[in-house]
Formats: sequence, C-alpha cells, structure tokens
Amino acid sequence: MKKTTGMDRAATRKWRPATQAVRGGTWRSEHGETSEAMFLTSGYTYDDAQTVADRFAGDADGMTYSRLQNPTAAMLEERIALLEGAEACRAQASGMAAMTAALLCQLSAGDHCVAARAAFGSCRWLVDSLLPRFGIETSVIDSADNDQWEAAIQPNTKVFFFETPANPTLDVVDLQHVCDLAKAHGIITVVDNAFASPALQRPMEFGADVVAYSATKLMDGQGRVLAGAICASEEWITETLMPFQRNTGPTISPFNAWVVHKGLETLSLRAHHQSRSAVALGEFLEPRVLKAGGHMRHPGLPSHHRHNLALAQMEATGPIFAFDVGTRQRAFAILDAMELIDISNNIGDSKSLMCHPASTTHANMGEDARSEMGVTEGLLRINVGLEDIADLTEDLDRALAAAGI
Repeated sequence: MKKTTGMDRAATRKWRPATQAVRGGTWRSEHGETSEAMFLTSGYTYDDAQTVADRFAGDADGMTYSRLQNPTAAMLEERIALLEGAEACRAQASGMAAMTAALLCQLSAGDHCVAARAAFGSCRWLVDSLLPRFGIETSVIDSADNDQWEAAIQPNTKVFFFETPANPTLDVVDLQHVCDLAKAHGIITVVDNAFASPALQRPMEFGADVVAYSATKLMDGQGRVLAGAICASEEWITETLMPFQRNTGPTISPFNAWVVHKGLETLSLRAHHQSRSAVALGEFLEPRVLKAGGHMRHPGLPSHHRHNLALAQMEATGPIFAFDVGTRQRAFAILDAMELIDISNNIGDSKSLMCHPASTTHANMGEDARSEMGVTEGLLRINVGLEDIADLTEDLDRALAAAGI
C-alpha cells in the first residue's frame, strides 16, 4: 500500500511546514515515482461521452483542458496553499499575471481601490493607468501611515492592495491594523507577499483575504522560470477568480509549475539563510552609507522605522534591502565596480543581485512618481544570495571604495 500523498488533504494539513514543503501536493501515478511527474499536455481524453459531459457540467471531478486544470499545476497549487495556510490557490503565468487577475477579477467600473504608493513599478501601473482606464477609481496612500488607510475609504471602496515589505523602498505595512480595518468596512485585502514568501510571512494569519505572489522570486529561487500564484478561500477562488481565469487564460505552463514545485522544497532553508546574510551585510554597509550621507532601507536593522513591526509579523526579514548613496553617479560606480554580485533586476535568486531601481524596475513611472514613493537617484536594491557572506562583504567593500564611499 502506498504512503499517504498530497491527494489526502486532511493528512497533509496536519503536517508541519517543513514536511508540507517537501511532501505536500505530491500526486503519484501508477509508476510510484518519488519525484513528482511533469504532465506536458494541453488536453485530455475520456473513456466515454458521458464522462466528458459530466466534467464540463461540473458534475464529475477530472481534467478537461490545461487552461483550467493540469496535474502538475494542481500539485503546485496544493503545496502553495498548504504553506500559506489557505483553502485554495491558483497558479498563474507570472507575478504580474497574478496581481492583474487578483484585482480585475473582483473590480468593476464604479468601484474604488486603495493602494500603497510604495510598490513594484508594474503594480503601480495597474493602479495608476490600467484600473482607471476601465472606470475603476484609485487612491494611492502612504501605506506606513495607518490613519491614511481609513481616510482613503469611500462608499465604493472594494479593495485594499499593498505589498509588504515593499519594492524597492522596503516599507512595512501593519498587516493586523489594515486587515482589521478592511474587514470592518467589508473591503477585500489583496497582499503582494513576494518579498517574504510564506516561509517568512503569512498575511492570512493577520486576516488578509487574498495573497498574491510572483513565484518567479523566492519560490523558484534560482532565476529559472516565470510564475505567479493567488491564494484565498475556496469560495473566493471558485466564485470570483475562476470565471476570470477560465476566460482570460493567465495560466502557468506545466513545466514552469514543476520547476517552482521543486523549488518549494528548499524555500524555507534558502529564505532564512539569505535573511541572516542580508542582516549581516546590512550591518556592514550601514556605517559606510551613513558616513557618506546616505541612508539604509532594511527592515532587519534597528534603524528601520518599522523594525519592531517587521520582526513581529515576519519570521525573518528577507534577503532584499535597499540603500541610498546620494547620486546616480555613485550608484552606477558601485554597480560597475562589483566583481561577484551581478547587476540584475531580479530578486529572490540564490545568487546575489543588485540594481538601480530608478533606471530599471521603476523607470517607466516618471520622476515625480518615483520621488513620491522614495525611489531616489541614489537608491540601490540588493538581493542577498547564498554565497559566503565574507565574499559578498569583500565585493561590496571594494565597490564602495571605488565609488569613494
């Protein structure tokens, strides 16, 4: 008799997170494979006409088309849901597919969305450009100011949308306060948790309704594929998200789903190790940066204005932080002098990466919008990887010296 697998949800939900990360969402075929199989198929065949009719009518379980269901994608969805503590999850083609679907599936013309001003550039584009194009009103606020959330509520407010920690300014949102406020007003909270992942922070424990991910980042963790995910209640996924997903098709490929599924096995180990290294590297950088007239944006350091809040709602503060060296010239000089750390706009990777957000991830926002959210010309964002911390420190020490810091 085979061991219990991810098909038995009652059993898997009793497991602890480390076990769920390795064994949750494991479906074995008749071959009894140890590594989950990859189902590279767009469609399915059926034993008889009534079977397919019943499946399409929703009267029988089973696959119909890989835009709707795929065994590999379903394994990933089950594992992410377990790690998140969610009833259900739907995988998406990319992180931005997840953010777009999470908003458009529930907002209509005449609705209002309150969003955090500190966010990934493409998320701000959704709020500033796409939603208003469809008659959806939006307000952008300082998410670190609890009072601004309540002040922004209107009779037609349907969604709070924010990321914590935020990209690239590392703003930290008070999850409990904002989620409680939203529930009191019948508002749905959509939290972008890509900087933390469920290994470090689980927004649903604070009352979040929907948690969205770029699984491209920490979940994959090795810069291999694009992927996204949306977690919520079974009812919300079925009634609100699925009609949108079924008919617009932001569906993850089975190959990408398999890669992320395997990445989840080591997610917690990587995220915690990289978090420790990020704190150590931040402690090394801070005196040099401050002496040069710059400042740090690192929730893992006591100098961050919401350091205590970050520690209260996160298991660790993540591999990503930012620091400001004053000018673009200095920032570029540091990037150009690095020998080990790569210049790249990706994050969550096992390799250390650094970029200049004002000229990359947030370049399309315009100078005024960047200034409003704190993306200055001297700001650098670093993703601390799995390399030896001594090697990373030496590389940054050399680069800072080359930039005159």
